[in-house]
Amino acid sequence: MMELTTLQWVKHTVTHPFVGFEDMRWKKSGSFRLASVILLLWFIAAVLYERAYGFQFKAVPDRVFNIVHYFVQTVVVFLTWVIGNWSVCTLLDGEGTLRRIYIYSAYALVPYIASRYLETFLSHILIRDEVVFLEGVRLIGICWSALLLVSAMKAVHQYSIGRTVLAMLLTVAAMAVMLFLMVLVLAIFQQMAMFLYAIYTEIAYRIQV
Repeated sequence: MMELTTLQWVKHTVTHPFVGFEDMRWKKSGSFRLASVILLLWFIAAVLYERAYGFQFKAVPDRVFNIVHYFVQTVVVFLTWVIGNWSVCTLLDGEGTLRRIYIYSAYALVPYIASRYLETFLSHILIRDEVVFLEGVRLIGICWSALLLVSAMKAVHQYSIGRTVLAMLLTVAAMAVMLFLMVLVLAIFQQMAMFLYAIYTEIAYRIQV
Protein backbone atom coordinates (compact mmCIF):
# COMPACT_ATOMS: atom_id res chain seq x y z
CA MET A 1 0.00 0.00 0.00
CA MET A 2 1.24 3.48 -0.84
CA GLU A 3 2.39 5.87 1.86
CA LEU A 4 -0.27 8.27 3.12
CA THR A 5 -0.06 11.51 5.06
CA THR A 6 -1.64 11.90 8.49
CA LEU A 7 -4.83 13.48 7.14
CA GLN A 8 -5.01 10.93 4.33
CA TRP A 9 -4.95 8.15 6.91
CA VAL A 10 -7.98 9.70 8.60
CA LYS A 11 -9.79 9.83 5.26
CA HIS A 12 -8.75 6.26 4.49
CA THR A 13 -10.04 4.87 7.78
CA VAL A 14 -13.31 6.81 7.55
CA THR A 15 -14.05 5.84 3.94
CA HIS A 16 -12.86 2.23 4.25
CA PRO A 17 -14.47 1.05 7.51
CA PHE A 18 -13.65 -2.63 7.05
CA VAL A 19 -9.98 -2.41 6.04
CA GLY A 20 -8.88 1.13 6.90
CA PHE A 21 -7.86 0.47 10.50
CA GLU A 22 -6.21 -2.82 9.57
CA ASP A 23 -4.13 -0.96 6.98
CA MET A 24 -3.24 1.71 9.53
CA ARG A 25 -2.20 -0.93 12.06
CA TRP A 26 -0.09 -2.71 9.44
CA LYS A 27 1.69 0.55 8.58
CA LYS A 28 1.91 1.53 12.27
CA SER A 29 0.42 4.92 11.41
CA GLY A 30 -1.82 7.28 13.34
CA SER A 31 -1.15 10.62 14.97
CA PHE A 32 -1.70 11.21 18.68
CA ARG A 33 -1.68 14.96 18.07
CA LEU A 34 -4.34 14.76 15.36
CA ALA A 35 -6.42 12.47 17.56
CA SER A 36 -6.27 15.13 20.28
CA VAL A 37 -7.39 17.77 17.75
CA ILE A 38 -10.34 15.54 16.83
CA LEU A 39 -11.23 15.27 20.51
CA LEU A 40 -11.06 19.07 20.82
CA LEU A 41 -13.34 19.41 17.78
CA TRP A 42 -15.82 17.07 19.46
CA PHE A 43 -15.81 19.26 22.55
CA ILE A 44 -16.46 22.38 20.44
CA ALA A 45 -19.16 20.57 18.46
CA ALA A 46 -20.93 19.62 21.71
CA VAL A 47 -20.93 23.25 22.86
CA LEU A 48 -22.24 24.52 19.51
CA TYR A 49 -24.86 21.78 19.33
CA GLU A 50 -26.32 22.82 22.68
CA ARG A 51 -25.81 26.59 22.53
CA ALA A 52 -25.99 27.51 18.83
CA TYR A 53 -28.59 25.11 17.43
CA GLY A 54 -31.39 26.63 15.35
CA PHE A 55 -34.03 28.05 17.70
CA GLN A 56 -36.86 26.73 15.50
CA PHE A 57 -35.75 23.19 16.35
CA LYS A 58 -34.39 23.54 19.88
CA ALA A 59 -34.44 26.41 22.34
CA VAL A 60 -31.13 27.44 23.89
CA PRO A 61 -31.01 26.29 27.55
CA ASP A 62 -31.74 29.03 30.08
CA ARG A 63 -29.24 27.71 32.59
CA VAL A 64 -25.93 29.46 33.11
CA PHE A 65 -23.27 28.33 30.65
CA ASN A 66 -21.05 25.75 32.35
CA ILE A 67 -18.14 24.56 30.23
CA VAL A 68 -17.39 21.73 32.68
CA HIS A 69 -20.66 20.05 31.69
CA TYR A 70 -19.56 19.78 28.04
CA PHE A 71 -16.02 18.82 29.01
CA VAL A 72 -17.33 15.86 30.99
CA GLN A 73 -19.70 14.85 28.16
CA THR A 74 -16.86 14.67 25.66
CA VAL A 75 -13.28 14.60 26.95
CA VAL A 76 -13.91 12.80 30.24
CA VAL A 77 -16.22 10.22 28.64
CA PHE A 78 -13.71 9.62 25.85
CA LEU A 79 -10.77 9.16 28.23
CA THR A 80 -12.89 6.87 30.37
CA TRP A 81 -13.63 4.80 27.26
CA VAL A 82 -9.93 4.57 26.41
CA ILE A 83 -8.88 3.54 29.91
CA GLY A 84 -11.82 1.17 30.32
CA ASN A 85 -11.19 -0.51 26.98
CA TRP A 86 -7.51 -0.90 27.70
CA SER A 87 -8.24 -2.39 31.13
CA VAL A 88 -10.82 -4.86 29.83
CA CYS A 89 -8.84 -5.91 26.76
CA THR A 90 -5.69 -6.42 28.81
CA LEU A 91 -7.60 -9.16 30.63
CA LEU A 92 -8.89 -10.50 27.30
CA ASP A 93 -5.41 -10.67 25.75
CA GLY A 94 -5.95 -7.69 23.46
CA GLU A 95 -2.95 -6.26 21.62
CA GLY A 96 -3.93 -2.60 21.78
CA THR A 97 -1.95 -0.07 23.79
CA LEU A 98 -3.42 3.02 25.43
CA ARG A 99 -1.94 5.20 22.70
CA ARG A 100 -3.39 3.14 19.86
CA ILE A 101 -6.80 2.83 21.49
CA TYR A 102 -6.82 6.62 21.93
CA ILE A 103 -5.88 7.27 18.29
CA TYR A 104 -8.14 4.65 16.71
CA SER A 105 -11.14 5.66 18.83
CA ALA A 106 -10.69 9.33 17.96
CA TYR A 107 -10.47 8.57 14.24
CA ALA A 108 -13.66 6.52 14.49
CA LEU A 109 -15.54 9.53 15.90
CA VAL A 110 -14.91 11.70 12.84
CA PRO A 111 -18.26 11.00 11.08
CA TYR A 112 -20.22 11.61 14.29
CA ILE A 113 -18.39 14.87 14.98
CA ALA A 114 -18.84 16.01 11.37
CA SER A 115 -22.56 15.23 11.58
CA ARG A 116 -22.83 17.42 14.69
CA TYR A 117 -21.35 20.40 12.86
CA LEU A 118 -23.45 19.74 9.76
CA GLU A 119 -26.63 19.32 11.76
CA THR A 120 -26.01 22.54 13.69
CA PHE A 121 -25.39 24.41 10.42
CA LEU A 122 -28.47 22.99 8.69
CA SER A 123 -30.64 23.85 11.69
CA HIS A 124 -30.28 27.53 10.68
CA ILE A 125 -31.27 26.87 7.07
CA LEU A 126 -34.03 24.27 7.15
CA ILE A 127 -37.57 24.77 8.36
CA ARG A 128 -39.43 22.69 10.93
CA ASP A 129 -41.11 20.53 8.28
CA GLU A 130 -37.65 19.46 7.09
CA VAL A 131 -36.54 18.11 10.46
CA VAL A 132 -36.29 14.65 8.88
CA PHE A 133 -33.09 15.78 7.15
CA LEU A 134 -31.53 16.68 10.51
CA GLU A 135 -32.52 13.34 11.95
CA GLY A 136 -31.04 11.63 8.90
CA VAL A 137 -27.72 13.43 9.33
CA ARG A 138 -27.67 12.52 13.00
CA LEU A 139 -28.50 8.85 12.37
CA ILE A 140 -25.91 8.50 9.61
CA GLY A 141 -23.21 10.07 11.81
CA ILE A 142 -23.98 7.79 14.75
CA CYS A 143 -24.20 4.58 12.70
CA TRP A 144 -21.10 5.36 10.67
CA SER A 145 -19.01 6.08 13.75
CA ALA A 146 -20.39 3.00 15.52
CA LEU A 147 -19.31 0.85 12.57
CA LEU A 148 -15.89 2.49 12.54
CA LEU A 149 -15.48 2.01 16.28
CA VAL A 150 -16.18 -1.71 16.00
CA SER A 151 -13.71 -1.96 13.12
CA ALA A 152 -11.13 0.08 15.05
CA MET A 153 -11.35 -2.07 18.18
CA LYS A 154 -11.25 -5.24 16.07
CA ALA A 155 -8.07 -4.05 14.34
CA VAL A 156 -6.27 -2.64 17.37
CA HIS A 157 -6.82 -5.76 19.50
CA GLN A 158 -6.87 -8.34 16.69
CA TYR A 159 -10.17 -9.81 17.85
CA SER A 160 -12.98 -11.58 16.04
CA ILE A 161 -16.25 -9.67 15.60
CA GLY A 162 -17.90 -11.51 18.48
CA ARG A 163 -15.00 -10.92 20.84
CA THR A 164 -14.85 -7.27 19.78
CA VAL A 165 -18.53 -6.71 20.60
CA LEU A 166 -18.09 -8.48 23.94
CA ALA A 167 -15.07 -6.34 24.77
CA MET A 168 -16.97 -3.17 23.90
CA LEU A 169 -19.92 -4.16 26.10
CA LEU A 170 -17.56 -4.89 28.98
CA THR A 171 -15.88 -1.55 28.33
CA VAL A 172 -19.21 0.26 28.72
CA ALA A 173 -19.73 -1.57 32.02
CA ALA A 174 -16.22 -0.58 33.14
CA MET A 175 -16.96 3.02 32.17
CA ALA A 176 -20.09 3.02 34.34
CA VAL A 177 -18.09 1.74 37.31
CA MET A 178 -15.30 4.30 36.79
CA LEU A 179 -17.72 7.20 36.41
CA PHE A 180 -19.58 6.12 39.54
CA LEU A 181 -16.34 5.99 41.51
CA MET A 182 -15.31 9.39 40.16
CA VAL A 183 -18.61 10.91 41.27
CA LEU A 184 -18.25 9.22 44.66
CA VAL A 185 -14.69 10.52 45.16
CA LEU A 186 -15.69 14.04 44.11
CA ALA A 187 -18.61 13.95 46.54
CA ILE A 188 -16.29 12.85 49.37
CA PHE A 189 -13.81 15.63 48.59
CA GLN A 190 -16.65 18.14 48.49
CA GLN A 191 -17.87 17.02 51.90
CA MET A 192 -14.33 17.23 53.28
CA ALA A 193 -13.90 20.73 51.86
CA MET A 194 -17.19 21.84 53.42
CA PHE A 195 -16.18 20.29 56.75
CA LEU A 196 -12.76 22.00 56.75
CA TYR A 197 -14.35 25.32 55.79
CA ALA A 198 -16.85 24.98 58.64
CA ILE A 199 -13.98 24.35 61.09
CA TYR A 200 -12.07 27.36 59.72
CA THR A 201 -15.15 29.55 60.02
CA GLU A 202 -15.78 28.44 63.61
CA ILE A 203 -12.13 29.02 64.63
CA ALA A 204 -12.12 32.45 62.96
CA TYR A 205 -15.34 33.35 64.78
CA ARG A 206 -13.94 32.20 68.17
CA ILE A 207 -10.76 34.24 67.65
CA GLN A 208 -12.74 37.40 66.86
CA VAL A 209 -14.96 36.93 69.87
